[in-house]
Amino acid sequence: MSQHPFSLAALTVLELSPPDMVETAARAGYDYVGLRPVPATPEEVSYPLLSDTTLLKETCRRIQDTGIKVADIEILRLKPQTHVVNDFSRFMEVGAELGASDILVAGNDDNHERLIENFAALCELARPFGLYPHLEFMPWTGVKNLNEARHIVGEVRQAGHDNACLLVDAFHLDRSRSRLEDLAKVPSEWMRYVQLCDVPGPIPDSMDEILREARSERRFPGDGHADLRGLLKAIPPHVPLSLEIPTDALRQQGVSALERAQMALDNARALLLI
Repeated sequence: MSQHPFSLAALTVLELSPPDMVETAARAGYDYVGLRPVPATPEEVSYPLLSDTTLLKETCRRIQDTGIKVADIEILRLKPQTHVVNDFSRFMEVGAELGASDILVAGNDDNHERLIENFAALCELARPFGLYPHLEFMPWTGVKNLNEARHIVGEVRQAGHDNACLLVDAFHLDRSRSRLEDLAKVPSEWMRYVQLCDVPGPIPDSMDEILREARSERRFPGDGHADLRGLLKAIPPHVPLSLEIPTDALRQQGVSALERAQMALDNARALLLI
């Protein structure tokens, strides 16, 4: 099986500041790190990389010192009221300063025509910064599954935005009941990185429970029920695998962020050897 570089996703070690995320990724042996300049929820701890220039400079210094590269930055939400240029220009500037290559994008809009327009505008805004927006499907958003994401990204690319990409997260692939056969049809150039984790069991009946699992109770690769070997066969070889594996129970038991990052990486490496 082809080897993939590994990235430490922010959600795996969300209690850490961005400079400490970089340091932890380096110490654990990752190739990349993912950073979160914009919190995903109002309750989440926030480290204001967009406005705190001291924090941004320190993060850049750690990147320089460790040699870790920034893969993705997150999370941009395309909502009905989103004004792409006004809302996201500073995010692009910071992404470029961090040396990031990819952006995680959520489609929080049930109107797909408007979502396509906003995603196209986002790709246009990102282009001069060398950034590739990745639309991630999640079953509780306006882009609920792989096929909806394929359609939206396809429309945007057909309109001339060749930096429009699609993000596959192993958790959402499973929980949205998307099919590996459909994933195999996605052009390889649409996927510049993939998020890897395992799932704790069968798909829950409640969307609230799916959301809770997604944010706090995933499994390390090989420790759950997802068809990760099938996923790895269906994605492009050598793309970075972002290990997005929140494990709140372990954190509450006192397992450190570094230990959890190393556990995630050890399991992922073992999976690739099978």
